[in-house]
Amino acid sequence: MSNQLDKIKGSIPPLITPFKNGEVDFESYQRNLDFQIKDGSHGILVNGTTAEPATLSVEERNDIMSFAVEKTAGRVPVIAASGSQSLKETQALTKHAANLKVDALLIVTPYYIKPPQRGLIEYYLKVTENIDIPWMIYHIPGRTAVSVTMDTVRTLKSKSPNFIGMKHAVNDLGFVTECLNEFPDFKIFVGLESLSFPMMAIGAVGLMNAVGNLRPRPLSDMCEAVWRNDLNAAKKIHNQLFMVNEAVFYDTNPIPMKYMMKRMGLIKENEHRLPMVPADKALELRLDKILDQAKLI
Repeated sequence: MSNQLDKIKGSIPPLITPFKNGEVDFESYQRNLDFQIKDGSHGILVNGTTAEPATLSVEERNDIMSFAVEKTAGRVPVIAASGSQSLKETQALTKHAANLKVDALLIVTPYYIKPPQRGLIEYYLKVTENIDIPWMIYHIPGRTAVSVTMDTVRTLKSKSPNFIGMKHAVNDLGFVTECLNEFPDFKIFVGLESLSFPMMAIGAVGLMNAVGNLRPRPLSDMCEAVWRNDLNAAKKIHNQLFMVNEAVFYDTNPIPMKYMMKRMGLIKENEHRLPMVPADKALELRLDKILDQAKLI
């Protein structure tokens, strides 16, 4: 599995789900996917938070995953976000992704339920039993209301040989340091734009940042600068992205993202599914100002 693991690193943006008249717009999805690969992303993350997966059915999520694997055609690694709040849904999504032979799985901690740590452990072991694909935890307590402890990481590492890492969307560099101190090969991906450079500087292997939908190349350049130990160059890129990174979270992700993508010509419409809604006029004006200052429009 080592050769497979070597390529799971770098900037792997979570792609949005474009909609058209209430349905998934696969034509736009392919354009975005091709744009990511052409502009330097090291991989793609399918059905992550930025894709609005909670508004999609299991069938739609599986269809998107099949489409993404087919159209990527091995050009870059494909990471499947296959988690839900339901064990059965997560098992169905994970089995489908495994059958497609994706490069790795990203499984979010079950949201809303607020399980104890022993429940999380059993959940992950149950979901990944008989699945011979590397898998990672998606750690985003701000969305799920549950955190993962170091003891849970230790237990999963001891019981699941395919458990390789975590997307860490928490303002907690200490936890990252603790994980990497005990497990130097643990693959941690940055899930908060504001911590992209700091977390990579202490050992994260890459980024899974929503802002990559807008500007793939600077994120891949920052990763590569860190890999060659050019921290000054990486820090400079990180600082240049500050305004756009902040703008991503002016409202619930991906509301600002989709509006900015529309203004940049990356998608035709910034359509969402309820309860998500497009940017209002005040937000549009605020985002236009950022795009203009960042020279993106």
